[in-house]
Amino acid sequence: METPHRVSTLELFFDLVFVFTITQLTVLLADDISFRAAGQVLVIFTVLFWMYGGYAHLTNQVPPDRTVRRVLLILAMGAFLVCALAVPTAFGAGGVAFGLGYVFVVLVHSALYTQAHGFGVLWFALPNLLCALSVLAAGFFDGPTAWGLWMLALLIQFVVPQLVQRVAASGARPAEAEAASAVTTVSDQLGGMSAEHLVERHGLLLIIVFGESVIAIGIGTGSLPLSVGIAAGAFLALAIASALWWMYFVRDEGRAEEVFAETAPEKRFKLAMLAYYYAFLPMLLGIAAFAAGVKKTIGHLGEHLHTGPALVLAGGVAVYLAGDLAFRAALGIGPARFRAAGMLLVLATVPLAGATAGLWQLLALVLVLLAVLGAEARWAPAAVTPATGSG
Repeated sequence: METPHRVSTLELFFDLVFVFTITQLTVLLADDISFRAAGQVLVIFTVLFWMYGGYAHLTNQVPPDRTVRRVLLILAMGAFLVCALAVPTAFGAGGVAFGLGYVFVVLVHSALYTQAHGFGVLWFALPNLLCALSVLAAGFFDGPTAWGLWMLALLIQFVVPQLVQRVAASGARPAEAEAASAVTTVSDQLGGMSAEHLVERHGLLLIIVFGESVIAIGIGTGSLPLSVGIAAGAFLALAIASALWWMYFVRDEGRAEEVFAETAPEKRFKLAMLAYYYAFLPMLLGIAAFAAGVKKTIGHLGEHLHTGPALVLAGGVAVYLAGDLAFRAALGIGPARFRAAGMLLVLATVPLAGATAGLWQLLALVLVLLAVLGAEARWAPAAVTPATGSG
């Protein structure tokens, strides 16, 4: 039986600092609604969230319960803060500062992991460092060269660990059978994680990010007088965020913990990568995009919206739903049909905003999400969690 392992207050503090990077990405997108800015947001957050996941897995195995670990984790928070401050200019004047902060994030992560696995961490620490150095190098350039170095960082991030695994597993000769049995893969090194801690940590991250969408309501109103229209728009934006919260925390989180608890410990790393990295990426980015859309919409509720703000507003919700569908697919929980239909209907609200006003798009988004939740409550009130992974 597993020993209960809950998220510490220092880990929650760490997450609050990390989420500032998402706040900055929201600002970046709200200030420049374009494919270029969207691409920057996607690339920057994909790189940053990789190391956030690294720290989530780290504290799952190496709890910050000693002074040296706490100090190192606080230093990593400082490095993430530097990255966050540099986010709006990461593809410009702030690129070097961002890269230096990210290099330090990686070095502290590696130093902390040696306390659990010794110098065996080098097989994933070195690729992480190469990724960080590529990001740092991008800060010295602009244009296609900078983009190429960021793409190289992503390539290293996704491909190299898998290559190292395969080479390590196949490189031993038959005469080295005993040594070969000691070869560890990523699942062996990081698989023995606490299911309770893993699900709780990412749930807390998600709720903090939802807080960003609420803050966006206040920022969007600015110094505007509080009229009935502004109050109605703020209520509708909060209703949308609440519906998205309901989908994960009421419908999915408990079942996710059951699936992870029933999954053999050595198989949890792969499942965690699918559910809490690849699927969580669009969920978190979707909330950030939605928040940017709210900031651009809340002060212009009675006006016809341009395609950009309307698309960011609805697209953020749709991207969240796409990530949630991927999350459910990774864990084998369902159903998917209602949320898939909702994702398409959400995107259909974009022309509505241009033809009428932003307030009506917000109302339409609320109605679509409530219809999805109502359909699930009616036709899938108690889906059974499959016992996957343990057999």
